[in-house]
Amino acid sequence: LGLIEKRYGVPGEIVLAIWGRETGFGAAKMPYDAFEVLGTKAFMSTKKDFFRTEVLAALEIVERGLAPVNAMKSSWAGALGQPQFMPTSFLKHAVDFDGDGRPDIWNSTPDVLASIANYLVHYGWVRGRGWGTEVIAPANVSCALEGPDQGQKISDWVAMGIRRADGKAFPASELKAEGFLLMPAGRSGPAFIVTPNFYVLKQYNTSDLYALFIGHAADRIAKGDATFAGTWGRVGDLHRSDIAALQQALEAKGYDVGSADGLPGFKTRRSIGVWQAKNGKTATCFPDANLVAQLK
Repeated sequence: LGLIEKRYGVPGEIVLAIWGRETGFGAAKMPYDAFEVLGTKAFMSTKKDFFRTEVLAALEIVERGLAPVNAMKSSWAGALGQPQFMPTSFLKHAVDFDGDGRPDIWNSTPDVLASIANYLVHYGWVRGRGWGTEVIAPANVSCALEGPDQGQKISDWVAMGIRRADGKAFPASELKAEGFLLMPAGRSGPAFIVTPNFYVLKQYNTSDLYALFIGHAADRIAKGDATFAGTWGRVGDLHRSDIAALQQALEAKGYDVGSADGLPGFKTRRSIGVWQAKNGKTATCFPDANLVAQLK
């Protein structure tokens, strides 16, 4: 891990957190033949073009001698090995770190960990910065300020009244750097100021909660931090179809919710907050049953 961090600039705890989340530190079984999975999905799934590309990449892996055909074991979705790389990601990011001449993400722990770090570097991991920290966002800071396109200097967030939840000051080296407000449950959960590295983690999995899981797990590995200071409210009471209906209603009013897919991403959350504020309501930036009823 020390050698990997020296070469790639990605902290060991981040690498370990991803490895643990994806395959239980390599313990998860890869029982499926990648070609059967990818071939079936290329023929039958709703993402045929995506999986056709992955089938061809898997064939290229074998053709180039990067892995023998009998080693091409995957998850049910066709993701390969311990880092759970799709074949195109294997070709772009897998590295030989143990020096045996080929990248082995199924059996070589050095190759697995270095490949995860290399993946993050390719998507822009900034050496020397963490992923973010939990903060206390006072009521005067609108939850609609969330998002990767609304970054501000961390000193500006501090000037607005945002403080770290652990009571410590932001490092002086961070104050001039850009940070982003993250409120994955709106006012019904904890708030964070995250760095561009948080959005690099989202390149591994596009979910805000996935990236937050990785960052939090990494903190626990490195520091033993056990819990968030903020509590999570009632955030699981709606069906996905209810949220999709709310998103469609907001779209009809001209709001950019990202996609009416029933998943309350940051564009949906902040659109809710803006609508609430415009209509004289307290901005919560998260869907609930009353909000669905009002907007339908």
